[in-house]
Order: sequence, then structure tokens, then C-alpha cells
Amino acid sequence: MSDSVFAAVAQAPEDSILGVTVAYNKDQSPNKLNLGVGAYRTEEGKPLVLNVVRKAEQLLVNDTSRVKEYLPITGLADFNKLSAKLILGGTSPAIQESRVATVQCLSGTGSLRVGAEFLAQHYPVKTILIPVPTWGNHPKVFNAAGLSVQTYRYYDPSTRGLDFSGLLEDLGNAPSRAIVLFHACAHNPTGVDPTSDQWEQIRQLVRSKRLLPFFDSAYQGFASGSLDADAGSVRAFVADGGECLAAQSYAKNMGMYGERVGALSIVCRSAEIAKRVESQLKLVIRPMYSNPPIHGASIVATILKDGELYNEWTVELKAMADRIISMRQQLFDALKAKGTAGDWSHIIKQIGMFTFTGLNADQVAFMTKEYHIYMTFDGRISMAGLSSKTVPHLVEAIHAAVTTIGA
Repeated sequence: MSDSVFAAVAQAPEDSILGVTVAYNKDQSPNKLNLGVGAYRTEEGKPLVLNVVRKAEQLLVNDTSRVKEYLPITGLADFNKLSAKLILGGTSPAIQESRVATVQCLSGTGSLRVGAEFLAQHYPVKTILIPVPTWGNHPKVFNAAGLSVQTYRYYDPSTRGLDFSGLLEDLGNAPSRAIVLFHACAHNPTGVDPTSDQWEQIRQLVRSKRLLPFFDSAYQGFASGSLDADAGSVRAFVADGGECLAAQSYAKNMGMYGERVGALSIVCRSAEIAKRVESQLKLVIRPMYSNPPIHGASIVATILKDGELYNEWTVELKAMADRIISMRQQLFDALKAKGTAGDWSHIIKQIGMFTFTGLNADQVAFMTKEYHIYMTFDGRISMAGLSSKTVPHLVEAIHAAVTTIGA
């Protein structure tokens, strides 16, 4: 290899989340269980394609008038309009006043990256505060765009709940006009969300400090089962007339993981500003990937604009959310029945796809080695990866880990 110009390139470590699946796939045990990656699974442990997605896709396939031409740089117009309506609400004054610049992006990650690139080029303060903990890709995305990443307290390990006082203190001490990343709902990885009253206090503080909110909405409708309830935090910040950004993903709530369908909306003070912002977003996107793919966005737009398909989607979406809530209850009940040491009530208090179990790295390693259960080292598990059949195996592993290794 000495003659290769790349001989000095080091082997990079596996991604902390996706690497879990790599290790899982190598395991030959028939009892192995993957609770690492955030992808919904059925009770049978199989990937799910929503019926409504198949219907919409079939409609598109049967439409012989459709062509494969490039989309505009900003993406599919119907998709953008309907995505903004979904996150901001159909009666949002910001939409009615044309104060929203929306562009189609490559799922949630791409939406965050486009927003970060835009802010790095055009926003006067290059500092973004992200919660501790947060999704592992957040600091990488913002750092790569050239923003300076700082943190604010969010999770309290002692209560396995929200460190609200720490959050308020850290945001209160943030540089004026800094950017603040918020998870719109179903915080990843903790599953801990502020209450409505807490969100209102956060909103007042953010506006008084002239901070700029950047919402990551990866789980709208997937947390509570209600699309409107899960968008409540974003809508409260839009209702006060202030500016904010929102990155949307349809990976989870439509099961469109591999289609990479997302949107970035920037809510501005005026229609004229929104127009200029959109023009600059085009300049960010053009050298990055030129324009987005058409297929997935067309599926989403077909569902969102058809009343019958939309209603069918909300039913399927609620069924997924309800199954995850049921898994929480089953896991809690089984741990309680087993007499496993500790208070596990946080499992049913948290919401969304993930639960921060409170298990430490040594306990996680023990469960992987002895029980072939795979999760991230911080003890985060995907509730969507559980089923009634696998709950007993997980409970046995948790009980053994807690008993053998302790806190």
C-alpha cells in the first residue's frame, strides 16, 4: 500500500448508532435483538411500509403523464406548500402572509444541513446551542457547516427527566441572538419533552434573549399519535410573530426512511424577507446536490393533498404511536413484576421512539455479550424495535445486568 496516495488515510470508527446494526448483523445468535437504530418494526419484528404509501406510490406508477425531469432547486412545489402547512398549521398567519420560505431537502439530516449552511453564511451569530444529550449527528452537522457548537443542560440522570432549571439557566446565559436547537417532540435520545407550560417559559426566555429557535421535527405524529399536538411547540413560536427554522423528516411518520424526504421551513418577518431568504437557500442547495429527488416527495404530496389518503395516513400513524406506547407499558410492567431494582417509571413517562433506560455502558456491554441485545452505549433503546415476544428477553437481560453489575 506504500504506493497509494491514500496510504495515510486512517480507518474511521463506525458511526455510534449505525455501527450497532453492523455488530448486530455479524452476530449469529438466534436470540439477538437490535434496539439501536430508530426504525419502526411490526409486532413480528419486520419493517413496515404503510398501506397508504403503497397506494400513493401505485397511483404515481399508473400515471403515464409523469416524467423524470429535474425538479426546481427548491424541490416539488406542492410538497413544500403541504409540508409547511403540516408543521405550522393550515391557518398559520405566517403561511397566509407568505412569510415562510420552504425548500425540499434530503430528509431531516439534509434539512438541518441546508439550514446550518444558510445560517453560517447569513446569520450574524455563528453559535448554536444544542441540548445534552442530543442526536449524535447534530454536532457533526452544525460543525461541518462552520457553526460553533455549544450546549445547554436538558436531561437530568438523577430523575431521568427534564433538567428544566438547568435548561433555563443555560439559555439565559447564552450569547444574545445565538441559535438554539430544539427537538419539536419526542426528544432523541431521551424521550423527555417539556410540558406545554414549560415550553411557554422557554419561548418567553428565547424571545427576551433574541435567540433564534431551530426546530428538528423528526417525529411529528409519531410521539403522541396527533400531528397537531406534536407540532405544538413549533406553532407556539410562530404564533408570536417571531422568526424560526424548522427541519422536517418523513422518515418516521410515513416510514419513508430510504426515500430521504424532508423539508426546511424558515419563518420570516415579512414576505419580502422570505423571498430573499429562499433565493439564498437556492444558492446553498445548488452546489450541494443541485436539486432534490422527485419520487419520495411525490408520494408525500399525494397523501397530504388527498383527504381520503390523508385520513388513512393519520390512522396508520396513530397505530404505530399506540404500539410504541403499549411497548412502554409492557416493559415497565414486566420489570416491575420481575422485581428489578430501581424505579422504572421513566419508561412510561417518556415519549416517542426512544427510551433512555438509565443503563450504563458496562451494563450495556454485559447485555450485548451475554444476551445478544444491541443498543447504543448510553443505554438508549428503540421502543419500536420491541415486541410482546421480545420484552421478556429484554427484561431478563436488564435484570441480570442491574443485579450483576449494579449502578
